[in-house]
Amino acid sequence: MNIYRWLWRRVGGRPWTYIIRDFWHKYQGLCIITLVALGVVLGHWHFERVLWLLGAFALGYIAGHLFWGTPYKPGQQGSGD
Repeated sequence: MNIYRWLWRRVGGRPWTYIIRDFWHKYQGLCIITLVALGVVLGHWHFERVLWLLGAFALGYIAGHLFWGTPYKPGQQGSGD
């Protein structure tokens, strides 16, 4: 059985991504202010660590687009657009 499904059925009753998305749309201003404040605090106290984390995130973001975009086909061509 899927551990995530087992867990969200007991905590929240539905996938947490849906719960977070609903919370974001209901309290968007609060979420933005919280994220900005968190960024300021982390940037002030842990500037070097934040830069390393942002670098790691950027590499993961690029890798995600390289490997998890469309299904792999050997010799695949672009759409020509």
